[in-house]
Amino acid sequence: MKRILSIFVIIIAFSLNGNAQDKMMKKEMGAKTVTLEQTKGEFTQQNLTLTEGNYIFEISNNNVGHDVGFVLVKKGDDASKPENHIKTAYVTNVVKNNTKGQSNITTLEKGEYVYFCPLNPTPQYTLTVE
Repeated sequence: MKRILSIFVIIIAFSLNGNAQDKMMKKEMGAKTVTLEQTKGEFTQQNLTLTEGNYIFEISNNNVGHDVGFVLVKKGDDASKPENHIKTAYVTNVVKNNTKGQSNITTLEKGEYVYFCPLNPTPQYTLTVE
């Protein structure tokens, strides 16, 4: 019993340390969180305007009924080609029904981008960075 308790304490310590490191990294890079919600066939936020900087995209799957994701592409690039996707903006894991997921930190420069979900699927929406 003592051994099991020790293992449990070690696991909790590693978990808390990992979460603390994630938060510290986010803070150090000045990342802001952009929260987006997907419902069946669409994002509820259909156009965004942001300032230049570092962002984490948090994606909510609101009863879509299956996994969803997130793709961000510079406007004008062929969004159907994965090599044009901004990989850091991908969610780190597919977002299961009625859960949330997030991307890694993504640096956005001035310009226009499009975002969409190929798994839902959704239309392409405009994200403008001023």
